[in-house]
Amino acid sequence: MVRPLLVIPLLAAALGGLWLARGALQRWRDLQSAATYELAGDRWPMLVRAGGAMVCGVCVTALTLLTALGAFGGLGRDTSSPTDRTGSAVDAAAAGAWSGSAPGAAGVAGAAGRQQAAPPAATESAAGAGAAASPGAAGAGGAAGAAGAGAAGATASAAAPAVVSRFDSVGHPGGGELLQSAVLGPDGKPRNVRVWLPAQYAKEPNARFPVVVMHAATPRKTADAEVPDVFEGVGAALQAGRARPFILVAPEAPNGTAHPCELVAAAPAAVADDAALRTTIAASFRTLPPGPASWGTLGVDGGAPCAAAAGLSRPDLYGAAAAVSGRYDTAALTQTGAEAPAGSAAKLLLAAAKGDAAGLDAARKLQASLKAAPGPAAKAEVRISDNVQDYSVDRERLRLVRQAAQFLAEALAKAS
Repeated sequence: MVRPLLVIPLLAAALGGLWLARGALQRWRDLQSAATYELAGDRWPMLVRAGGAMVCGVCVTALTLLTALGAFGGLGRDTSSPTDRTGSAVDAAAAGAWSGSAPGAAGVAGAAGRQQAAPPAATESAAGAGAAASPGAAGAGGAAGAAGAGAAGATASAAAPAVVSRFDSVGHPGGGELLQSAVLGPDGKPRNVRVWLPAQYAKEPNARFPVVVMHAATPRKTADAEVPDVFEGVGAALQAGRARPFILVAPEAPNGTAHPCELVAAAPAAVADDAALRTTIAASFRTLPPGPASWGTLGVDGGAPCAAAAGLSRPDLYGAAAAVSGRYDTAALTQTGAEAPAGSAAKLLLAAAKGDAAGLDAARKLQASLKAAPGPAAKAEVRISDNVQDYSVDRERLRLVRQAAQFLAEALAKAS
């Protein structure tokens, strides 16, 4: 017979090795992604996990050999006394109960996360409340813990979106810190999410910050890949004292269409109500509670329609929206604004360079259409910025991003 006392550590080593190998693979992918954007990444987390996985592999091999010897009678010959056999039966029952309830690699991570303190993340809706009650700890460890909890308990995962992964640093653009992780999207599939923390985040360890979500227009890309100088633009506005600090979140655009923001006419609420993203960011970072007082949205060029749709359709979730150099489906966005929750008014900035005649025309048409629309759309506060002019398109875009950052910072609560 096979000794249960060998089976238990064998299973534990196997599960631990799988979890560590999975973590090493994720870190390697993050490093590859960082190299794509010419950013520096820390290799130590990947090397530590890879080394741990190798150690677990050696343990699994040794324990497998010992277990096999026991099965053929070398170690497993039943020469024990009745008392010893009773003890072995108890051990076997314990091993069976343990193996029957083992949650897998993600469950092991979740069990560790459940032993940590719950994050002090506030809630803004029923979905947010369920997610805040998930057992992840504040910061990177909390993200991994909540992921395990979602895998271990079907009831918990059905009640709230899981906090998926730990955020790892991939660079320091614009005077802040850029981190990346995988977060479940509205379709239930993981997508990359990048988070830019302003310099004040590290300098003020007890402060909580407002959040701005920046939309991308290219499938499977984050907005900073399309607008590489966005962090420099925001950082410059903060350093010049033109804006208060906030956290910038850039989720990867969904796949399935060449222009994701064209879907806003069909499902604007899906663009705005990204509950998994909000709960994950609120649980992983020191943010102000999700809601219109402290969360906004931003879009540049092709991402501008997504930002406008999010701000117009859910002013109860996003207190301000800034759309830069966009082209808009006026009829669809007007209908979106008319169907927004009653009792709330959207705050929207439509910015375009002075020489961008098509962009300014699109902004003015949308402003006029919203003003003449019924319901909440008519209450929307729409500003148009048309005074930016510089010697190159890139310089104009940088200045427009600075204006957008200033607008969003003024509309949202300050860090506290």
